[in-house]
Amino acid sequence: MNISELFIRRPIATSLLMVGVVLLGLFGYLLLPISALPSVDFPTIQVTTQLPGASPEVMVSSVTTPLEQQFGQISGLGSMNSVSASGVSMITLQFSLERSIDSAAQDVQAAINVASGVLPANLPSPPVYNKVNPADTAILSLAVTSDTLPIDKINDYADTLLAQKLSEVTGVGLVTIEGNQKPAVRVQVNPATLAAQGLSLEDVRTAVAQANVDAPKGSFDGAHQAYAINANDQLFSAREYEDIIVAYRNGAPVRLREIGRVVDSVENTRLAGWYGNQPAVILDIQRQPGANIIETVDRIKKILPQLLTAVPPSVHVTTLTDRTTTIRASVSDVQFTLVLTIILVVLVIFLFLRKLWATVIPSVTLPLAIIGTFGVMALAGFSLDNLSLMALTIATGFVVDDAIVMIENIVRYIELGETPLQAALQGSRQIGFTIISLTVSLLAVFIPLLFMSGVVGRLFREFAITLSVAIIVSAFVSLTLTPMMCSRLLQPETGEEGRAHGRLFRWTEGFFAGMLAAYDRSLRWVLQRQKLTLTVAVATLVGTLALFYFIPKGLLPQQDTGLIIGVTDAAQNISFKAMSARQRLIADLVRQDPAVASVASFVGTGTINPTLNTGRLTINLKPRDERRTSAEDIMVRLRERVRNVEGIALYMQSVQDLQIDSRVARTQYQYTLQDADAAELAVWAPRLVDALRAQTVLADVASDQQSQGYQVDIEVNRDQASRLGVLLRLLGSLRELTMVGFFIPSKYMVYP
Repeated sequence: MNISELFIRRPIATSLLMVGVVLLGLFGYLLLPISALPSVDFPTIQVTTQLPGASPEVMVSSVTTPLEQQFGQISGLGSMNSVSASGVSMITLQFSLERSIDSAAQDVQAAINVASGVLPANLPSPPVYNKVNPADTAILSLAVTSDTLPIDKINDYADTLLAQKLSEVTGVGLVTIEGNQKPAVRVQVNPATLAAQGLSLEDVRTAVAQANVDAPKGSFDGAHQAYAINANDQLFSAREYEDIIVAYRNGAPVRLREIGRVVDSVENTRLAGWYGNQPAVILDIQRQPGANIIETVDRIKKILPQLLTAVPPSVHVTTLTDRTTTIRASVSDVQFTLVLTIILVVLVIFLFLRKLWATVIPSVTLPLAIIGTFGVMALAGFSLDNLSLMALTIATGFVVDDAIVMIENIVRYIELGETPLQAALQGSRQIGFTIISLTVSLLAVFIPLLFMSGVVGRLFREFAITLSVAIIVSAFVSLTLTPMMCSRLLQPETGEEGRAHGRLFRWTEGFFAGMLAAYDRSLRWVLQRQKLTLTVAVATLVGTLALFYFIPKGLLPQQDTGLIIGVTDAAQNISFKAMSARQRLIADLVRQDPAVASVASFVGTGTINPTLNTGRLTINLKPRDERRTSAEDIMVRLRERVRNVEGIALYMQSVQDLQIDSRVARTQYQYTLQDADAAELAVWAPRLVDALRAQTVLADVASDQQSQGYQVDIEVNRDQASRLGVLLRLLGSLRELTMVGFFIPSKYMVYP
């Protein structure tokens, strides 16, 4: 049986078949998305709950624990970790790779609904979930600044316009506003004046809430006309709040301005962000797990100019970081390597065969196999990434083997006197099964990768399938197009021996004859010294095993993506003002480095910084061709530069394309210490940190435990409180005192 005979006898049909393969491959290439690595993201969902004024202990008992009990019942949940800080609870749920993030989000919402009955009734808003990995670096960061407008106005445009529209872009998981300064009216009450009037903070809160409502008023529907009822029941500025009557004393009204001060301010005065030295609102855009970074950023950049037409010209939006820049560069570099590899393979074939048509035939097989693989990659949902392109690069050394074997056997029959057509028929019949067996043996190498599970299996599955498809397409082309071209293009040798070949063949014949003679001599020398040869082979094996043991191991090497994330850590009892000053000093020192292009930083408690004594820096490095040092060397240099800054420490990590963990941390590696007793954990965690810091191989050892801040404990005498008619629920008013009054946000809701 000759598989190739049908294709040899029908050259036009064979050529059209190959044209179809090329067209399908090119069409698939246009559909392939670009990414850094194959999609191996775990479906991850973050649930955030805010309760202003609540201590971490209250957040754990009243918010985090009830939610965790419901989340723990969701199927496919791989891991769950939570952070409970002052006024905020963040729970991160990571599901198995087999679960769809959309179906997991539905289960999370159902669990939140079930837990709502046991959550505190005074939550300002229900728990909110986002389909995003909190440890994943933003794919695009925008700095919103203005030279004339105040920061609250800038935030208003960023929050109500930019963030809302960008969140609707396909692939965007979360748009986080750092340095968020929402406008609000802040009431600062004088406790002494309040006590002199016989009033409490609860009286003030009740009066403000009753004077500012946003309720439906109804309508009149008469016989001929209808009227909608409206009223001035909403207050919009601090000036209007000043006239609110809190109570009457001695027949005279006590107005809000008489017991305190009312100012136009922002909701949270302990948040701040900077781009360079300028106050800014920073938009961090994170993708959904599994979304393509390149496509998502392209969609954002397409809609961004349209959004900017709706903001005043004095508001400037600057691209702070763009993760796609390095991804596009790395993929482009691998594409260049692939093309260069193809050219080198063709040149090597020509160098050793030294025949034009014998070189052209396998050279046609090579691009056909690569182009045909693109079509299968698009059908399988793959992408053009570093691993798939590396597979194609490696495949260039495999795909020409089948064609060369086929050509060599056909040429042998031509040299025996057969016509090219008969030589192609006989040679392909004899070598066809060999090519099939060779292809199957190569595919068997990748079977373990295809069945490997977990992140490693998902990461290298695309690599193995791409390389296998390229080998299969190469075998198909070698069994069809190659023998057909040989039957039409190869010609028998004529004339006197040595004169039928070209000049290049005759010029290089002496060199190859010398190589063959040298190989013959070396082979004879080795065969005469068998014991020495075996000794060298055993030593090589032992040395290889030793190198495998000592060589550093890891999933992927550290990349220089041109982006460094820095986390600042100060004393746990530091004030916001002192933290802001130290944060700006650190940012100024980092910005002075010649390899740093720009720096954005922010401080304040939120979804990124769980406590007030932590801050975040986004360090954007200059392009690689504009700096001589790597990101690792720059981080070492920056550590030395900021080491002498008193009262604050800087921890830095280079952003990587693959982020598996879901926990936001200061350092690259994390160790979890668990204990059922929080007091015992507070004792042993610092001891472990001190022991790790003593190890010379470790740097930047830190702990996320925050238990050293100042705290005031109130022990209530319940009998005395009952006798005086003081209810324990009134202790909630103490958080209003700690916040120096309360604020009324621009949405006309009253929060303490």
